[in-house]
Amino acid sequence: MNFSFEVIWQNLPYMLAAARWTLAISIAGMAISIVWGTFLCAARLSKDAFVWRIAALYISFFRGVPLLVQLLMFYYMLPYIGLDLPAILAAILAVGLCSAAYTAEILRGSIQSIPAGQTEAANALGIPAFSLWRRILVPQAIRIGLPSLVNELILLVKVSSLASVVGIGELTRVSQNITGQTYRPLEIFIAAAAIYFVINFVISRLGRLAERRMQVG
Repeated sequence: MNFSFEVIWQNLPYMLAAARWTLAISIAGMAISIVWGTFLCAARLSKDAFVWRIAALYISFFRGVPLLVQLLMFYYMLPYIGLDLPAILAAILAVGLCSAAYTAEILRGSIQSIPAGQTEAANALGIPAFSLWRRILVPQAIRIGLPSLVNELILLVKVSSLASVVGIGELTRVSQNITGQTYRPLEIFIAAAAIYFVINFVISRLGRLAERRMQVG
């Protein structure tokens, strides 16, 4: 059986359409990750022992349990508590909440590298804690941790393939369906790999561009 580019060309539109779901899960999950991860980071750095222990337990759980298990938990558990969400929303929520555990640690390490004098000066000037985080600590933490945050987004693009287990027609699921119809797994999965590579290559380049601009600023 010879390698057929025609098989790739015929099915490429379907795979590119499916890649939009891959991007939707990854980008929306990353947005949740940054917002919730910031709150987790603040809790992790809290002087209240109960608060930081709860945050540490959350981070340990979501970093210690495979994302596939978390995804299945969210998908099957939410209806039991009255939240009958579509599969795509359950997947985004699971991905975002899991990624937030990693983002919180990235931001925590970045904030701890910021000179303590900035926080001391803000406290001396009477700047509220919320403004301190929003205007001073978080922007610097994102700039310092940007390479790691970009890597986290790239990881989310790859792990979004796990959403196929709950029936979401993202790139991996559609590639499997096409393979079942064409019996040409080599061509289809090479094409899928190329699409994943292009997506992550673009994300990597955009991340480097953003990093350079922040350094200049």
